[in-house]
Amino acid sequence: MKKGSIIFTITLTLLLVSAAGAAAQDLYFGGYARNTTGVILDEDMKFSQVLNTFDLKAEYYGDISEIKAEVFVNQTDTNELEAGVKELYMDIFFDSMDLRIGKQQIIWGKADGVFITDVISPKDLSDFVLPDFDEVRMGVTALKADYYFNTVGLELVWIPMFTPAVMPSDGTIWEVNTPVTVSEINYPSETLDNSEVFGKLSYMGSAIDIELMGGYMWDDLPAINFDGSSGLRADYSRVAMAGGSFSTDIAGLIVRGEGAYYTGKDFTIKTGATLPDVSTVEKDFVNYMVGLDYSLAGFTLGTQFIQEIVLDYDDRIMLNDEFKNTMTFVIAKPFLNDTLMVEFFSYVGLTNEDALLRPKVTYDLADGLEWVVGADIFLGDSGDFGQYDDNDLVYTKVKYSF
Repeated sequence: MKKGSIIFTITLTLLLVSAAGAAAQDLYFGGYARNTTGVILDEDMKFSQVLNTFDLKAEYYGDISEIKAEVFVNQTDTNELEAGVKELYMDIFFDSMDLRIGKQQIIWGKADGVFITDVISPKDLSDFVLPDFDEVRMGVTALKADYYFNTVGLELVWIPMFTPAVMPSDGTIWEVNTPVTVSEINYPSETLDNSEVFGKLSYMGSAIDIELMGGYMWDDLPAINFDGSSGLRADYSRVAMAGGSFSTDIAGLIVRGEGAYYTGKDFTIKTGATLPDVSTVEKDFVNYMVGLDYSLAGFTLGTQFIQEIVLDYDDRIMLNDEFKNTMTFVIAKPFLNDTLMVEFFSYVGLTNEDALLRPKVTYDLADGLEWVVGADIFLGDSGDFGQYDDNDLVYTKVKYSF
C-alpha cells in the first residue's frame, strides 16, 4: 500500500473509532440473502450465472453522527468466494452542513440507465449493465461535504485516490469485442496532484429542480497507445467536466434533462495500415439526455433520448462514432395490491440499429421474500448491445431481505 493510501486509511479509522466511542446510540443491522440463476438461450442452454450473495448492512446512530458499513460475500458456480466492502463511511451533522468521509457511492443526475454526469462512482461492468445499478456503481473513498441554504444546496467532493471502472474479464460472455489487446495498464500514481475534485450546486423549487455540476477527474475508461517496445498500453486521461440537469412537472408530465461537456478526453486512433499501429488523440466530448415520464391508468411510462458527440471528429478514431444516438423506453404497472410488479425496460441504439430488451416480473411472496423472473434479449450485429447478440438469457432471483 502506498503512502497516500496508508495516511487516508489511518485517518478514516481514527474517525470511525472516535464516532463509535461517542455517547449513546442505536445499532441497526439489515441486509439480504439472494440466489441469482441465469441461462443462455442457445442450443446448449448453459448457465450464464449461478450466484449466491449475502449482503450485510450495519448502521450506528450517534447524537451528531452516523456510521454505515455494507459488506458482501458472493459464492459463484465454481464455489469460489468473493468478499468485499461496498460502503464504509461516517456522517457528521452540523446546523447547515453534513460531512461524509469514507467509502461511499455518490449518485448524480436525472438519467435512468445511463451515466452522463453520474461519473463520480466508477462502474463495475463485469456483467455489462445487467445488475441493479446500486451494484453496478462502485464505492469510492472520498470526503463529501453538503451545505444547505434553504432551497439551494452545495455539494463538494474530494477523492484522494483514483479508482478505475472494472471491465468484463477476457474469456467471459461479456468480453468487449475490440480489435486490440493491451499488454500493460498505466494507472495514475497515488499522489495529491492526481486526486479528483467535484462540485454541484442544486436548486429545489416548487416548479423545477436544477443542478449545475463540474469535476476535474480521471477518465474511468482508458485509451490505447502503442509505446513502440512492449506493445499496446492502456492510459487513463485527465479530463474536466461541466454539466447540469433539471426536472419539472408540466400538468403531470415529468420533463427531465441532463448534459455534460468533457475536455481532455483521449480516443484511440489507428495510425497505420495494420495493428498495432495505434495512438491517441484528444477531443472534446458531449453527452446529453432529454426524457419524459407520465403516469396513466396505473401505468408508469417513460422514454429518453441520449446522444454522444465527439467534437472535431477524426476519422481515424477506432472505437467511437462521431454521433451515437440511443433511446430508452420503460413501462411498468403494479398488480395484486402492489405485490406483483410487471416492468419492461429497453435500450434502442439508433446509430448501430441494436437493442437490449429487458422484461421483468417481481412478486412479493411474503414479508421480505421476493421472487424475480426476467429476460435480457440482445438485438443487432454491432454496437453496445448488438455485440452480445448470442447472449440472450433468462434469469430468476430469489431474495430474502431482513
